[in-house]
Amino acid sequence: MRPRASTDVAGLAARGFTYLGMLFLVALTAAALAALGQAWTTAAQREKERELEWRGGEIARAIASYAKASTNPPGQYPRSLDDLLIDRRGVNARHHLRRAYVDPFTLQPDWVLVPDAAQPGRFSAVHSLSEHVLLKEIQQDGGTARKASERVFSAAAYASDGAPIPPTAASAPRSAASASLGPS
Repeated sequence: MRPRASTDVAGLAARGFTYLGMLFLVALTAAALAALGQAWTTAAQREKERELEWRGGEIARAIASYAKASTNPPGQYPRSLDDLLIDRRGVNARHHLRRAYVDPFTLQPDWVLVPDAAQPGRFSAVHSLSEHVLLKEIQQDGGTARKASERVFSAAAYASDGAPIPPTAASAPRSAASASLGPS
């Protein structure tokens, strides 16, 4: 019986090392899966930021196109996103924007319309409603935006020819002399 007991102890010791090896393997697998999950989260975040940039840029280009198509008065901005979808100001309806793009962070077409100071009731830029923190903080114009709501997509920055939209006669800045004389 004695020899048999010594082999049982050796078998128990071998099972202990196998158990520790399996625990180590499970811990290593869990760490690898956690790292992979973090990488997937970061990749999804970057994709949402690229979509925000593209969709915001499309809306800004549509605003610039709408203003460029304005003839009376020239450089007139839209009142709503619906004006970009179907522009009925002329004989033929124009579509400056193909569809109402959803904000990739809120998953709703709930863009904040940035009013134009020179044209009350009209907007010249949009930004996201989301307060989501961005990975890429530097914008194309060199400014910084830490949150999605701080990233503004302006028609002037996305004009097709690169030139800012011309101001209307009513919104043109008046000189100090003409401003002191009152309305002309």
